Amino acid sequence: MQHIRNTFFLLVLFSLFGINAYSQDKLIDKVIAKVGSEHILLSDVEEEFSYSKTKDPGLSDDIKCIILDNMIAQKLVIYYGKVDSVELSDEEVETQLDYRFESILRQMNGDEAFFEEYYGANISEMKERFRDDQKHKILAEKMQMKLISEVDITPKEVEKFYRSVPVDSLPYFKSEMEISEIIITPKVNAIEKQKALDKITALRQKVISGEISFADAASKNSQDKGSAARGGDLGFAKRGVYVPEFEATVFSLAKDEISEVIETEFGFHFIQMSERRGNTVKAKHVLIKPEITPSDLETAKAQLDSIRRVILVDSLKFELAVKKYSMKNLPSYSNGGRVKNPQTNNTFFAADDLDPDSYFAIFELKPGEISKPLEIQLPDGQKAFRLIQLNTISKPHKANLKEDYDKLAQFAKESKKNEYFVKWLGKKRAQTFIYVDPLFEKCNLSGKKGVQP
Repeated sequence: MQHIRNTFFLLVLFSLFGINAYSQDKLIDKVIAKVGSEHILLSDVEEEFSYSKTKDPGLSDDIKCIILDNMIAQKLVIYYGKVDSVELSDEEVETQLDYRFESILRQMNGDEAFFEEYYGANISEMKERFRDDQKHKILAEKMQMKLISEVDITPKEVEKFYRSVPVDSLPYFKSEMEISEIIITPKVNAIEKQKALDKITALRQKVISGEISFADAASKNSQDKGSAARGGDLGFAKRGVYVPEFEATVFSLAKDEISEVIETEFGFHFIQMSERRGNTVKAKHVLIKPEITPSDLETAKAQLDSIRRVILVDSLKFELAVKKYSMKNLPSYSNGGRVKNPQTNNTFFAADDLDPDSYFAIFELKPGEISKPLEIQLPDGQKAFRLIQLNTISKPHKANLKEDYDKLAQFAKESKKNEYFVKWLGKKRAQTFIYVDPLFEKCNLSGKKGVQP
């Protein structure tokens, strides 16, 4: 039970501040636990229980004991964060609140009326309602990071951790590979670029003259499909969201003003400001992309093939070719071309972690060899070409220190952090006054009552 409780705590410690919209029965609220100067309300437990039930209707009331124990642990972290004077600025809280509610609003296509109907309060009211929760969330995160930030692991500890795992419990690793990449996009030829510019210039003029509405121009012509479906509406966004050219233009506009045509890496735009709230704007735009012709694609492919040949004759290192030729906004660019696996956040890929085209481009390569140029599609739909270098490849095997030291070191470090944090919680439970209402006396809560520190 204690193992389950600890595991559950680690999973939900910082997830208890969700914004949930579900009906609740009315209840008479009361303080059902005190942790130092921090209080836990009956409604806190009931709300989390109701939310958990929406995910797993089969949960019994017994889970409330685990919820309360997790909340006590959470309040301990918050209480000692205040005791240790962990710094927390109003700006941090406001930034997190803005991000939180902007994310929700984006999912609602920027429809504030729907937001108010759904939550029964406007954005300002909801921010005020959750401000203290957000403070506690940030404080708890900072305190936990402060506690475990200095936890390190030595080679002897890694070996001890490895030896402590029963042989039949050691993980079995699939064949894994590490790869690097160079990605280039085809350059638009001058003729197609002028066609796109002429088209968007004519569209803008029709909007300015009143011949068509901005919404019609966007919905019928814009090549940003997401916003086109909403008449060009981009919803609310803060500074730093848009690319520099777009941001500079949109923040310079007055309400309802329409910009001149501008060019970004995505194509040509014109923009209309809908509303501005400090560093947040709501805008509409029309996007026209110059067409990439088959000839442009062939030129890009030939360029990448030439880069490959130069690397193969060893007159240019792959890492230097990345810096010279690859797209700069790729995560791999700042890592010498090495690609991170988004599922594991490390650089190892199992065969089924790669898309089929990438896998078949490299499955016969030996470490150090490079694939031929591979046509790919970027997340925004743009076509590009990719070179992949196979850096390392392993055979399927049980975990061992020789081949998997880095992974085992990470496992060992996370285990040590967890043990340290659980011990800290146990120590603070014993030192801290913790009161639990008789309503929960059936719960086997560790450190149920301590002494006032």
